Amino acid sequence: MVEPARRAAESAPVSEVARLSGVSFGYGGAPGVLRDVNLSVPAGSFHFLTGPSGAGKTSLLRLLTLTARPTQGRIRLFGQDVTEAPRRDLPALRRRMGVVFQDFRLLDHLTAFDNVALPLRLAGRQDYAADVREMLAWVGLTQRMEAYPPQLSGGEQQRLAIARA
Repeated sequence: MVEPARRAAESAPVSEVARLSGVSFGYGGAPGVLRDVNLSVPAGSFHFLTGPSGAGKTSLLRLLTLTARPTQGRIRLFGQDVTEAPRRDLPALRRRMGVVFQDFRLLDHLTAFDNVALPLRLAGRQDYAADVREMLAWVGLTQRMEAYPPQLSGGEQQRLAIARA
């Protein structure tokens, strides 16, 4: 059970969603894929990652989504140092993030509306309909909210995944 003080801290607004300070990361005994990375992601900002194969994009995302730990440096998410966060705290932190994967991971048996609503419903939100409609409008899918992912073009599926994130 999350203590009231910790729950308040988790929902408090922050100016920075993520900060990496001097972060390095490597697989096994190999030289670091990422070396001395410093990165700040302000709240409300929108970012995308590009680069050649092997540049460290996936490694950086694994660090930010807490599926990997840095070999050096500190990671702060939502104002909290999570570099050595206990495993039991990771699901709550991950629920506050949105990530769009290359394969979109949409659920084909749910409409566009329901794909966007699902994470909100799983988080216990009751009043999500207006937010879902706003996100679908933001990505230009208002007219397609009752369509299922297989009925959408690749670009529409990508925008749907962005709305859900």
